[in-house]
Amino acid sequence: MSDENHSIIYELKEDLNKGKLSRREFIRYTTLLGMSVAAATQMAGILAFPGSASAASIRRGGSMRIASVVHKVTHPAQFSWIAPSNQLRQVTEFLTYTDENNVTHPYLLQDWKASNDLKTWTLNLRKGIKFNNGDTFTADDVIFTFNEWLKKEVGSSMMGMIGGYLAPTGIEKVNAYQIKLHLNQPEIAVPEHLFHYPALILNHKTFEGDFIKAPHGTGPYTLESYVEGERCVLKRRDGYWQKGADGKAMPYMDKVEFVSMGTEMAPMIAAIKSGDIDLIDFGDISGTEAFQALRNDSSVNVVPVQTNQTRVVRMRVDMKPWSDNRVRTALKLCQHREKILALAYFNEGMIGQDVHVSPKHPEYCPIETPKYDPERAKQLLREAGYPNGLNVNIAVGSGWKEIVRYAEILKQDAAPAGFKININSMPNSQYWEKWTEVDLGITTWAHRPLGTMVLNLGYVGDENGKPVTWNESRWVDKEFDQLLKQANGTLDVEKRRKIFCQLENIQQSRGSIANAFWINLWTIARKRVQGVVAHPSLYYNLRDVWLTS
Repeated sequence: MSDENHSIIYELKEDLNKGKLSRREFIRYTTLLGMSVAAATQMAGILAFPGSASAASIRRGGSMRIASVVHKVTHPAQFSWIAPSNQLRQVTEFLTYTDENNVTHPYLLQDWKASNDLKTWTLNLRKGIKFNNGDTFTADDVIFTFNEWLKKEVGSSMMGMIGGYLAPTGIEKVNAYQIKLHLNQPEIAVPEHLFHYPALILNHKTFEGDFIKAPHGTGPYTLESYVEGERCVLKRRDGYWQKGADGKAMPYMDKVEFVSMGTEMAPMIAAIKSGDIDLIDFGDISGTEAFQALRNDSSVNVVPVQTNQTRVVRMRVDMKPWSDNRVRTALKLCQHREKILALAYFNEGMIGQDVHVSPKHPEYCPIETPKYDPERAKQLLREAGYPNGLNVNIAVGSGWKEIVRYAEILKQDAAPAGFKININSMPNSQYWEKWTEVDLGITTWAHRPLGTMVLNLGYVGDENGKPVTWNESRWVDKEFDQLLKQANGTLDVEKRRKIFCQLENIQQSRGSIANAFWINLWTIARKRVQGVVAHPSLYYNLRDVWLTS
């Protein structure tokens, strides 16, 4: 093992040998510390992950059509949905890439190195990369993008992700291809944070707040047209920096068209059956209907993937009645979790426990699952001053069928406790316009490979104690914040898990959310589409995709 490896890697190897760490967790953590995947897999004593397809199997040319939602887009750092990220990640790219195995790789970065105390991160950029307008990709573009993330007026969720440990003054340009990040506190997950879906790298010379007006990125496709509510059309770019298995510049396809088909699934199912579309993007729409309709269809491939994605019942703690934890707890006790998972999502997932940490997160601490208890909920409402029950409105996006069903079951099962729930159903696009403003709603939260990532995004305060951008419930707890900061810089898995036992207990007992289930997802594409990976975040890298006909 090279002396240049991070000192903690030696400790991780000891934990692996003693059985305290799985091989996959070993690979995840050592690569975060800057070790190559090849070296990490060799050290773990396993074969490397499968590579790309052989040159003989690849066919170049052709075009594909994807059913999606084409949202209004201006600043990529403001994305709060996945569909436009899937569209524009083909045009501009990320510094890192977290794959379907939750292993993070360099992308626009050549590599990185963390100091022993995890407070200084050296980022080395790849050389020879150009934006599609001919500008050279350099450290200036990365620093500009970082500063956009950290501007309060931009309102990016990246502020909640990295703002707690990085200030603009902590970004040092060493030279045109090297940057050092000087953190305020230790943080292990920096490389994974750089693949958060709004973290697309911008051209500092041309970006002025609206990417569609100047769509200059380093990616394999160029933006031919973008019409909100209609379509996003991408064209193969000449001179892209990555080469395919055949030794020629990627991408393989000539054209990709994202067709906005709304949120109703029936037309999409019919279109993929007929061949009018090749793939359905489930980033912002529910896939349960398509799974049920297409899982036995011989014309398509249905590839499942287990995720850390969930649907969160979130209560605004700065608004009555949710400012009273007794009321919040009462609503949580009205969830019949097994019933909700069975009826809303065909048992295709795992039971939730009112904490935003999945059993599949590496630092998850086993915690008791609360039981359905309407009598206890009724007593809590009485204690909170609602002896005759409580009328509440819950906002849901109609395009997520399982969310609507979740609300319907909750309405039924909360009635014996005294809750009278009115379901305010609206198009998904309308929900996203007000998702942080409604006092009670059900929000879909995407997969994150680490529990710390989602907790930093949605449940902490900024340096002034104010809720970060994606803290939709406005819940800020000083003890929780301090423990989470400690967990962010704790690499030892067992110590990290002990901290998470405390974090999960706090969120379950006095937090602002309920979640009854975690979901499985599917990638569904016609069989002529090759090279698509079932990613737990439902991200698509169309650079690698080709068509058989």
